[in-house]
Amino acid sequence: MYLTRFRLNTGRPRARRLLGSPHLMHGAVNLAFPEPPPRGGQGPRVLWRVDMNAEGRADLYVVSPQRPDLTHLVEQAGWPALDTPGWTTFDYGGFLERLAVGGTWAFRLTANPVHYVRRPQDPPDAPTKRTAHVTPRHQLAWLLKQEERAGFEIVRKPPERRLTERGDECEVLVRDVMPLRFKKGAKSGEPVRFTRVTFDGRLRVTDLAAFRRTLTHGLGKAKAYGCGLMTLAPVT
Repeated sequence: MYLTRFRLNTGRPRARRLLGSPHLMHGAVNLAFPEPPPRGGQGPRVLWRVDMNAEGRADLYVVSPQRPDLTHLVEQAGWPALDTPGWTTFDYGGFLERLAVGGTWAFRLTANPVHYVRRPQDPPDAPTKRTAHVTPRHQLAWLLKQEERAGFEIVRKPPERRLTERGDECEVLVRDVMPLRFKKGAKSGEPVRFTRVTFDGRLRVTDLAAFRRTLTHGLGKAKAYGCGLMTLAPVT
């Protein structure tokens, strides 16, 4: 497994187009591999996420079973005149092997929190429909429901740091909530709709096998469009 970081040159029109279209970015990430990355099956898949900071810097992160070649992105959305390759790839497999139960990490996850509902006007036997959680409280509740299956638990704040009237007992921040709507192409039918949310916080590993699967298979829906990738950093 590999973890790759690529900085986009936001001064380039192509970079801005990629940042504005999860569909185009999905295609650009796929072009980093000779064969189309598998989306089904039991093996690890390609996951990606774009992080934007307050100064306008944009970093693309990719987790993949194969080492990517992002030359095309350097040429279209990077700094091709520089001598450096334009991206950095790390041995992610070695990092995953060093994880341990009980380890505490800072994490970032961009995800698509959803639930399944039946409208009041629908008959009782009608199938439920997938819909986005739209409030931070429900989005956080979605994340907490993933804990056991995903192999981690969100670190809880000590009682003296809790603002009980807000229910913020968890070491996690819900931010950058963004409803997205786009078509896959000019001739495509119904547009793709989902809500993208970023969680920043602290977690503790509880199930090593399940947690490694979360980091390599993703968490939640819309993985092809920049959701599902969780990254870790040492707690400071």
